[in-house]
Amino acid sequence: MTSPTDDRSPKLPRGWPRAALMSTIAFAFVGAAAGFIAFLSQLHGAEIAPDRKADGIVVLTGGSSRVSDAMELLAAGYGRRLLISGVHPTSTASDISRTLPESQSFMHCCVDLDRTAVSTRGNAAEARRWAQGRGFKSLIVVTSNYHMPRALVEFSHAMPETNLIPFAVVGDKWREEPWWTSASTLRLLLSEYVKYIAAELRVRLEDFGIDLSPEMSEQPPGLQPKRPATAQAN
Repeated sequence: MTSPTDDRSPKLPRGWPRAALMSTIAFAFVGAAAGFIAFLSQLHGAEIAPDRKADGIVVLTGGSSRVSDAMELLAAGYGRRLLISGVHPTSTASDISRTLPESQSFMHCCVDLDRTAVSTRGNAAEARRWAQGRGFKSLIVVTSNYHMPRALVEFSHAMPETNLIPFAVVGDKWREEPWWTSASTLRLLLSEYVKYIAAELRVRLEDFGIDLSPEMSEQPPGLQPKRPATAQAN
């Protein structure tokens, strides 16, 4: 005689997919918030002079006072030469000299211009070529404080054997008001945080041999897109 099937398998409560989805979203939100706080903790609120000199200095265009601060470091002897990376193709050394009249003598002797880079990754690639060509083993990297974490990710990945010394430029707006009181600054930080996470993810994948987005500046010139007149590397 066959006994009826005894189905004692546990049954999930109704609505469990919704609960699981909400839990996943909550965990993701908490993780993103914690990551954003960790990102903010890396940002300097004041400019700090480098604690040592380097062979060269690299400044990434795209933010106010970056180039002038880099020129001041060069004049103070923190590096032997300066690379200004991300200069617009139509800009010349004379154009830059007119905006920095006190640094004209250095523009003619000790400054090189990179007009190829159109991204932070491109900045790192061009800085690597420049440093290797001159035999530089240490670089001071100059960019805005909010951009420095992503810049260091790209530069460290592009030139792991080079000693990188960050010099974070702090803009006037950052000094004058807390970032959380300005909607535009908050949007900038959130955007930069997303780009920083994307850069971290990309370089980790590249360590496993997976390159999802080849850098255009490393491709043959004929395959590179034309740069808009208003474009700036950042």
